[in-house]
Amino acid sequence: MKILVPVKRVVDYNVKIRIKADGSGVDLTNVKMSMNPFDEIAIEEAVLLKEKGLATEVVAVTIGPAAAQDVLRTALAIGADRAILVTTELATDLGGLEPLAVAKLLKAIATNENPDLIIMGKQSIDDDSNQTGQILAALMDWPQATFASKIDIAGRVATVTREIDGGLETLEVQLPAVLTTDLRLNQPRYASLPNIMKAKQKPLQTIAADSLGVDIAPRVALIGLAEPPKRQGGIKVASVDELLSKLKNDAKVI
Repeated sequence: MKILVPVKRVVDYNVKIRIKADGSGVDLTNVKMSMNPFDEIAIEEAVLLKEKGLATEVVAVTIGPAAAQDVLRTALAIGADRAILVTTELATDLGGLEPLAVAKLLKAIATNENPDLIIMGKQSIDDDSNQTGQILAALMDWPQATFASKIDIAGRVATVTREIDGGLETLEVQLPAVLTTDLRLNQPRYASLPNIMKAKQKPLQTIAADSLGVDIAPRVALIGLAEPPKRQGGIKVASVDELLSKLKNDAKVI
């Protein structure tokens, strides 16, 4: 079984986001970039399936500029067998490459690779769209199971446990399928130094997005970004009557 794992290069989750002075986007100057945390979980799960003897090959793919090779090398160090970089400068700006465009490019890669399973993070921490996996499944006409907290593979059937508001839901999907990962699925391993060195020798293929014959022109215009307003300090009230008065007259919520 071949597993395809899309990953995304995002601003590291420890970095405080800074907005450009003109509000045109996020300031990425000297900012640490890393793999989207949900995608790390997806890579880890694919490697675990390979270690269990359920998969024969794990292929990581990302879409972005040449600098996005770093997240692919991370995926290779974790245990992916090879990687594919789809190059486009549209992915360098927040809002530049929309989920529909990403899904179309991934469909083109999946059509060439013919995987049995696509595992990907449920969302990225930069735009939080939570759309790409669902759109990709629709474009591929494959079954999907999202927000997976447990994955079991038996033959050509994947049993997926997912967390919902009322508890846990268990789904069975026939392969090939698209699965998206949630936080509780696993704990991604740290890439060891020997594996980081080995990753440099693993194959990394580069494909220009333009060569895939996919329309990735933006459908949505980003008008601007702004910092959220600073939260005002709280106050203490002496009585319930004063509280109700402020909620009614000042906050106007009752």
